[in-house]
Amino acid sequence: MRKSNPAYSAEHLAFLQGIRRKARFVTAMRYLILVAFLLLWELAANLGWIDPFIASSPGRLAAAILRLYSSGDLFMHIGITLFETIVGFVLGTAIGTLIAILLWWSATLNHILDPYLVVLNALPKVALGPILIVWFGAGMRSIIVMALLISLIVTVMSVLAGFNEITGEKQQLMRTLGANKFQILTMIVLPASVPTIMNALKISVGMSWVGVIMGEYLVSKAGLGYLIVYGSQVFKLDLVMASIVILCVLAAMMYYGVAYLERKIAVWRR
Repeated sequence: MRKSNPAYSAEHLAFLQGIRRKARFVTAMRYLILVAFLLLWELAANLGWIDPFIASSPGRLAAAILRLYSSGDLFMHIGITLFETIVGFVLGTAIGTLIAILLWWSATLNHILDPYLVVLNALPKVALGPILIVWFGAGMRSIIVMALLISLIVTVMSVLAGFNEITGEKQQLMRTLGANKFQILTMIVLPASVPTIMNALKISVGMSWVGVIMGEYLVSKAGLGYLIVYGSQVFKLDLVMASIVILCVLAAMMYYGVAYLERKIAVWRR
């Protein structure tokens, strides 16, 4: 016979069980929707409801991925794109956060550079592609710089907005007690801005992937973006769709990695 936990009331235990049931239901529905979509897609392709040459099918995607794996190219292309994305993401986050701290530190500098940040944020970064190729060469450096540029401005503006939203009461109290600006930054602003920084990281993940794929569209000889361009040029749409699916999986894994880090930081801060 199962013993009840004396630390919790029966009502509280029932509430916790309800939360667990709801979480299991949500998880089950997520997988059910995915499986139903894949089955319907495969069925539509087999019955001729859609053209499998244009829309592909899960079976054809699996075959395309298996061919890449058998040829030894799958993990090579994944590794190149993943490396470029991680480097662009880390550099964009680190440099963007440092710039945001600098702009928070100097309100005058913030006012001077604000219109330039707005213009750079609105500028389509793909327009800089030819210039980046000339400056950094037709290789991996141009792709990483493209990812860096796309994630950098977004990170600066997101983190800086979080810094500026920190209420001034605690800062004023710190000044009254004789604290300098560095102490206010490290003891008040940065700790209070952790949720904002984590949200900026989540946004930067997507922006880094966008930058890398855009860069690989313009100049690359390997990577998932290269596979998409090559597949579209030779009408191997199964290869295009398979590359997109792999991109979705990798981007989701990277996003959930940041979300996992956020949960760990939240537990540590308690």
